[in-house]
Amino acid sequence: MRDVLLEAEGLEKRFGNTRAVAGVDLSVRRGSVVGLLGPNGAGKTTMLRILSTLTLPDAGRATIGGFDVVREATRVRTIIGLAGQSAALDEKISGYENLLMFGRLSHLPERIARARARELLARYDLDEAGNRLVSTYSGGMRRRLDLISSLVVAPQLLFLDEPTTGLDPRSRNEIWSTLRQLVAAGITVLLTTQYLDEADQLADRIVIIDHGAVIAEGTPPDLKSAIGTRVRVDLADPADADAAAAVLSRLSRGRVERDPQGDSISGVCVEALTVPAVVRAFDAAGIPIVDAALHAPSLDEVFLSLTGNPAGAMEASAA
Repeated sequence: MRDVLLEAEGLEKRFGNTRAVAGVDLSVRRGSVVGLLGPNGAGKTTMLRILSTLTLPDAGRATIGGFDVVREATRVRTIIGLAGQSAALDEKISGYENLLMFGRLSHLPERIARARARELLARYDLDEAGNRLVSTYSGGMRRRLDLISSLVVAPQLLFLDEPTTGLDPRSRNEIWSTLRQLVAAGITVLLTTQYLDEADQLADRIVIIDHGAVIAEGTPPDLKSAIGTRVRVDLADPADADAAAAVLSRLSRGRVERDPQGDSISGVCVEALTVPAVVRAFDAAGIPIVDAALHAPSLDEVFLSLTGNPAGAMEASAA
């Protein structure tokens, strides 16, 4: 398909007895943002290394722009960009000089490399800092410069591995803004992230992998709707918690959770459950409640439901 920029089939990678990537199929459409999520050690970074030609797969195949990532790796590298977990910058020179260096290493003529460096600094709001040493930059500014250094030779597809790890909320928002600018400019993005709100904000489609295999994929709303709607009931008397949990368990799909104070309970609704239906069920059981509410699950709840791991387990990993 013409609109598919990246296509992978049956990718596998082993490290000794560990199967880091276990037969992954993946497709990325042009102009989209795909978030690759998974617990610590699930295989996210290994996947990116294979697709960006840095690691050879043991089995399977992948193409980017129609070029095979193994047999035509040199061609692939001309149409991709990669920003890893650590900034690849020289702190002893300026931001402009860093971009110029990346341009020259990419075999751009000096005149074009200089023009491209100035263009990128201006477009992504770093022109005022361009002549300063990178050692004087904030963490967010360094990460933004590292991001745009991967754009010196305009890529069709940009791989981002944990683009905002370790940044404060303000710097994260700056990176999000930069990423939205990249997408608006027509660049396709495949990113791994340990922040589920980041994937929720940026990704058109999310692929969740665990133990090296894809276990779910879809748009954020589709993934949320697949696990049902959350119901929360606030009790008038915490002493009713056991009886209330029994009522809610009949209305929900599985585990009922209790607030530590014991004055509220929550679970995942069955289809078409309404607040009036919840209220009637508790009235029939003779259990007074203060409030009942339904809400869509968060991506964190989707992740926990699918992997059994809380989002906090998603830390930067070499796997």
